[in-house]
Amino acid sequence: MPPKILFALACAAGVGAASQAHAAGFYLQEQSVRGLGRAYAGEAADQGPASLWWNPASIARSPREVYVGVHGVLIDSKVSDAGSTVTYPGGATVPTVGQERAFKPIQDGVAPNFAIAAPLGDRFALGLSVAAPYNFTTEYEPTAWARYDALTSRLNTADIQLTGAMRATDWLDLGVGVDAEYTDAKLTTAYPNLSPLLPDGVSQLKGDGWNYGWTAGAQAHFGDWSLGASYRSAMDHDLDGRVLVMGLVGPLAAANADLAGSASFTTPWIATVGARWRATDKLTLNAQVQRFGWSKFDAITVDTAAGRQVMEQNYRDTTSGAVGVDYALNDRLTLRAGVQYDPTPTPDGERTARVPDGDRWLYAAGATAQLGPATKLDVAAAYIDFDNSTITHDAVFYAGTPAQVTASQRGRVQGRGAVLSVGLRRTF
Repeated sequence: MPPKILFALACAAGVGAASQAHAAGFYLQEQSVRGLGRAYAGEAADQGPASLWWNPASIARSPREVYVGVHGVLIDSKVSDAGSTVTYPGGATVPTVGQERAFKPIQDGVAPNFAIAAPLGDRFALGLSVAAPYNFTTEYEPTAWARYDALTSRLNTADIQLTGAMRATDWLDLGVGVDAEYTDAKLTTAYPNLSPLLPDGVSQLKGDGWNYGWTAGAQAHFGDWSLGASYRSAMDHDLDGRVLVMGLVGPLAAANADLAGSASFTTPWIATVGARWRATDKLTLNAQVQRFGWSKFDAITVDTAAGRQVMEQNYRDTTSGAVGVDYALNDRLTLRAGVQYDPTPTPDGERTARVPDGDRWLYAAGATAQLGPATKLDVAAAYIDFDNSTITHDAVFYAGTPAQVTASQRGRVQGRGAVLSVGLRRTF
């Protein structure tokens, strides 16, 4: 078996498996504490810098205000083996040995965000916001049944948005924004050697990069009604880094290496429509629908010294919906509640262990307290109920060579989560 061919196949497979975690679509919507309290219903139609992620027009009528928030995301999950196997050269198929259940593979995390709005005269405003829209970490033990699919998957993003907004008429506001997004990732996968009696090898991808996008939106205000619509562009991501393959022995030893590599993919566009109706002096009703263009994630392109590989993906577009209420108990305290349905873009029959996701319901409650003439305290909490889902993924190692090994991952996923958030808004 030519070592050069095996080397190329091993490196391409390692980067390809790692890249799936970059673009698996674990969208983090915790961008506003006030918004979480009503399950993000009506955010596209609300005002102030706390709503900038959903609509750049939200600051057109805002006073000079700064918002800062922090969200603790707590996930209780279990990923169990459901008959995974490994097929070695010669056709021998054996069960995947090792830890049969992984508890809490989705790691808890903290998501901060910041936004500021500054009016320029009576009609214009500028805004700056920092968000973390695609952040997650999953970790499995080296002996876990899912190791040939994933060991560690860490993705961190920071999105910096510069926004301009204007009051076009007495009732219409417009806004546009440009985004610079930094992505940093580390992903590892176990590699089977040519016998179940041998220890595994491992591949690792580390990379980072800056990418750019845009957003545009509008709000209309008619008496007790506020309507909002926005569009956030898809974003092409290009990550540069290194690929490390080690621990392979025997005929596979020539595939151990450390070399430069890159991966490119596209994250989805997001279209949002929201509404707020002030039903009484105290009660406001909210609703929102979002469409996510996950079909933009149609392929992963990988480049190494071994060449280029294009891996087709089958993510699906999704639509989420939310309803919520705000109730002004008095001049100093507003209460909120809401519910949201948010389906996963990962299709049944092709879900991997890197992001063991499922459809979810989010139930939320929150409050805002007026601490002083210029300061408001926001608090919110949410419970996330994940539908049970399945993992079905066949990872082919050293494909097209006499050393080909196929790891068929079959698993069950159960999970639930909670979000605890606190934030401050201050006019100045």
